[in-house]
Amino acid sequence: MYENLLYISEPYLQYAIRLNLLGESKADLTSLRNLALQDEKIRSYLNDITAFHSKTVSNHKNPELPVHKLLFLLEIGFDTGIPEIESAITQIIARRDENGVYQSLTNIPEHFGGTGKDSFGWCLCDAPLLLTALLKAGMDYGLYIKPGADYLVSLTQPQGFPCSVSREMGKFRGPGRKDDPCPYATLIMLDLLSDIDEYKHSEIAKNAAESILTLWDNSLERHPYMFYMGNDFRKLKAPAMWYDIVSVTGCLAKFDFAKTDKRFHEMAQLIRAKQDENGLFTPESVYTKCKGWDFGQKKTVSPYLSYLCIKMLNRI
Repeated sequence: MYENLLYISEPYLQYAIRLNLLGESKADLTSLRNLALQDEKIRSYLNDITAFHSKTVSNHKNPELPVHKLLFLLEIGFDTGIPEIESAITQIIARRDENGVYQSLTNIPEHFGGTGKDSFGWCLCDAPLLLTALLKAGMDYGLYIKPGADYLVSLTQPQGFPCSVSREMGKFRGPGRKDDPCPYATLIMLDLLSDIDEYKHSEIAKNAAESILTLWDNSLERHPYMFYMGNDFRKLKAPAMWYDIVSVTGCLAKFDFAKTDKRFHEMAQLIRAKQDENGLFTPESVYTKCKGWDFGQKKTVSPYLSYLCIKMLNRI
């Protein structure tokens, strides 16, 4: 299967496969890494994260946001040895509030409870992404990550993580009942906890996973904050940056307690059933802003989507 995937992959994905799936060392992949960094699409992403706070965060389902591009690059296996990534990390840590939570440039309209002005603050649907980026970049956990992670964890509720914002956001809250969990905030908090040893096996992580699995069990009836687990949710899509079956299973597969749950296996089986005779996958939905990437079309196999799905299936 890996041979099929490597054969059709561009250098950046060959690098990710050999590093993250085949366990080869970065030292042995230097030439391939350098070749991958010459890719025009990778160069474009690197260029876009150099002015990290240049885009106002108004729609988290936007693959053009620098945080999504940075996470994409880090998850491939690139690191702060690349100047553009080092610059992005430096800009993130320069914007931290008194609780250790990192901020994004946002603008919440007055009619949604905000100020209507560009200002730095955070939502629970973006702050965990910044902490995850710092973790993947290898930043010191105690100094740069633990204070903010501890504070965000303190926001947990019995049913998962709520729609929460910093004081700069005013009275903003998403379109849902106050007592409901925010599925996306819960997902990205769970993904953050998967990389933190002191939280990965905690009751808080188990509770967040249970929240998502319960929503799967009740997908026809419960749609908190207008997050559905219907037909669109079940379509294969990349990159894994939103609330969909590839992102959710990819996160849950990192937890031993989730991998034994029949609800998780129902989701994983839906993905496995879409694997072709070569063990590869074709997108069923796309982000139009990702046109030009192999996952930005629905006509043929996507090596990168296949990589995400195979990585998840390998964990179980």
